[in-house]
Amino acid sequence: MPAEKIEVIPHGIPDSAFVESDQAKAEFGFSGRAVILTFGLLSPNKGIEVMIDAMPAILKSRADAVYVVLGATHPNLLRLQGEAYRESLVARVRELGVEDHVVFLNQFVDQATLLGFISMCDAYVTPYLNESQMTSGTLAYSFGLGKAVVSTPYWHARELLADGRGILVPFGDVTAVGSEIAGLLTDDARRQAMRKRAYASSRSMTWERTAERYLTAFETARRGHRIRVIARLNRSVPSRGSQAPPEMQIGHLLSMCDDTGLFQHAVHSVPDRSHGYCVDDNARALLLACSLNNPGEERLPEAFTARLAAFVQHAWNPDTRRFRNFLSFDRRWLEDRGSEDSHGRTLWALGECARSDASPSRRRWAASLFAEALPAAESFRWPRAWAFTLLGLDAYCAAVRTDSHAERVRHLLADRLISIMAGVETKDWVWFEEGLAYDNARLPQAVIVTGISIGTPAYVEAGLRSLRWLMTLQTTPAGFFRPVGTEGFGDKRKPPQAFDQQPLEATATISACLAAWRADGGVEWMADAARAFAWFFGSNDLSLPLVDLETGSCRDGLHRDRPNENRGGESVVSYLLGLAEIRQLALISGDRAKLALLRALRA
Repeated sequence: MPAEKIEVIPHGIPDSAFVESDQAKAEFGFSGRAVILTFGLLSPNKGIEVMIDAMPAILKSRADAVYVVLGATHPNLLRLQGEAYRESLVARVRELGVEDHVVFLNQFVDQATLLGFISMCDAYVTPYLNESQMTSGTLAYSFGLGKAVVSTPYWHARELLADGRGILVPFGDVTAVGSEIAGLLTDDARRQAMRKRAYASSRSMTWERTAERYLTAFETARRGHRIRVIARLNRSVPSRGSQAPPEMQIGHLLSMCDDTGLFQHAVHSVPDRSHGYCVDDNARALLLACSLNNPGEERLPEAFTARLAAFVQHAWNPDTRRFRNFLSFDRRWLEDRGSEDSHGRTLWALGECARSDASPSRRRWAASLFAEALPAAESFRWPRAWAFTLLGLDAYCAAVRTDSHAERVRHLLADRLISIMAGVETKDWVWFEEGLAYDNARLPQAVIVTGISIGTPAYVEAGLRSLRWLMTLQTTPAGFFRPVGTEGFGDKRKPPQAFDQQPLEATATISACLAAWRADGGVEWMADAARAFAWFFGSNDLSLPLVDLETGSCRDGLHRDRPNENRGGESVVSYLLGLAEIRQLALISGDRAKLALLRALRA
């Protein structure tokens, strides 16, 4: 890991005064003794045997010395062996004849009592046997109270006691331990100087200072991440002002069309004629054309919008009463009816066209074709087809308020979604199906907008509840948007897979979150929508942008190791639809909402 990503923060200590040991010795019954202390849960890796073996040599220099071993036996050791280890240490003391100079205190103590014991000692020793001891709280505490410390050179001690702040001795070296401790106990000036160096060095380790270091580290990391994201967005997102989303660029969209309609696929940015066209993508593009009739936007060229409508009309098969989906480049339909989803998505586009197309004549056309194609939706079996149809019904019923059949179908499909959610939902799985797949956010969006329109709060609440759950799954620990990946489509009640990630998921999430915002006014929904939008610009798992803002093209998604460099019809329309919604939000929302949106986009 790069050095600039590492911040070393020392083990914290209580902020205690520098005191002499006499008073504490009197409290614990060790007045007139030279006290050596080890504290901690007793176990063989602590090296207590080494210190006991060194006591005869120490007593030759300080006959009044006493070694206090404070701490209960480690619970794991106690469970496996009882007190056999402690008893072996006591037997070792007896063999060496130092019973009057080694005291075992088999007890847990609170912090105040521990600080009292440390205060009374003249030398603190940690004779641990394991070099890879990452940290030692007892070492930090004794160092912080200004004690002369003798220790083996495990990692923490090697750093803390360097430069004369303590004494390091080799692992398991009885002679060295005895010699160094005897030297400290017989040289008051040296011991006092070491104590003062330790105490002065430890002032940056108090809990208050340590907490400040943690907060500074967190803030530095957050600020650095924020700066990187802002720089990435600033490189990708030109600003028309401090709160303006990107400009709407349709160059690539236009290049993906011919006089028939929008091509499905591209090889890099070049239209791929071999896969022809589909009603799915042309219906999405018609939705985009309608959204650009909103204030502040420049409409798509009339000829382009008319071409999209003509494709939808041509897709209608009066014999089957269904829309066909796939059309080859030589203008041959490859089926007599498309999927339920493609039919529902086309109804959605027609409903929106009936409400908001710029042409009155085209609005009447869309309403008429919608009414003709709607009955097929009553027999649909798939939830997303219901959801797409409901989104179309929301727009159509606002434009044609006298169609009782449409109202009946709207209630029918909404009830179906609520019913399947009731049959599947648990505390941990707040969803409509046993698995997650594509366009997931359209399900709660459809329930929310329908509930608002028909005045059914239970629908709205169900939609909000499921969307909150989905957003939890679609948000990384770092706070980025991560759509459900195609690798996990259909997995039964399993966490979603991260890859491959598709632009239409981000767009669906933007729409659903903004529907939720309109339902309950929660600013957090705006932030969720902004995070999903920022996915297009590099706030994603690969930290790579998918959008070329000069042309408006959008890569087809994120693989595990790279973006998909192809830029097909679905992707460009998905990006532009999301952009149109974000631009309208910035235009119509109040100052407080704009600020929340800006923070979410820039944070």
